[in-house]
Amino acid sequence: MTSFLFRDDAYLRSTPAMVTEVLPDGGIVLNQTVFYATSGGQPGDSGRLVTEDGSVITIATAIHPEGDKMRIVHVPAEGQPTLAVGARVSAEVDWERRYRLMRMHTALHLLSVVLPFPVTGGSIGEDKGRLDFDMPDVPEDIAALDAALNVMVSADHAVTTEWITDEEMLAKADLIKTMKVKPPMGQGRVRLVRIGDVDLQPCGGTHVARTGEIGPLAIGKIEKKGKQNRRVSLHFA
Repeated sequence: MTSFLFRDDAYLRSTPAMVTEVLPDGGIVLNQTVFYATSGGQPGDSGRLVTEDGSVITIATAIHPEGDKMRIVHVPAEGQPTLAVGARVSAEVDWERRYRLMRMHTALHLLSVVLPFPVTGGSIGEDKGRLDFDMPDVPEDIAALDAALNVMVSADHAVTTEWITDEEMLAKADLIKTMKVKPPMGQGRVRLVRIGDVDLQPCGGTHVARTGEIGPLAIGKIEKKGKQNRRVSLHFA
């Protein structure tokens, strides 16, 4: 089991850690980490592990092994040196990339506010993201949606997290906006992300502390992906 430090502090850029497992393919498991693992449409973090003697292992991404949400595997880039179980390292995330992903992830939560339709999929990138909606028609006034998004950004709403039990989550199913991706349950509690008084939904990803950090936004291409499915792209303006 890995301690996910980013859940409590998404701005933590590094942490001392110890290698608890090295997988046959070279993947590295630590006792604690600042690396977010690929899930929920957000890509895994990249960065590096620095050993006590100064050696550097470049980490290409981070994943949950075989769907095990309790562990995170740090996947080294090709040709990196190996580590032994018990080795002590400094785990350092690629902060510039992580911060852009944090900004976009929070922006997509706002997109789900201005387009209040069931979400059928999504993807978070460094420069743009997208959500798929169960939405029969393309909105007519995109400029008004852009304006509504940027009003919420400029309002500088606080972005906070809180936890509820699995039982409470079942009783508040209306908080779940995604149709295909369900909140991770079975661990006893579920993490919620609250944006001021405008949004509250279950989410395990990393987010900025205030919406003002996101910066100006603009809705991009809207594509038809089925009878009622619409793919809406979002960009940093």
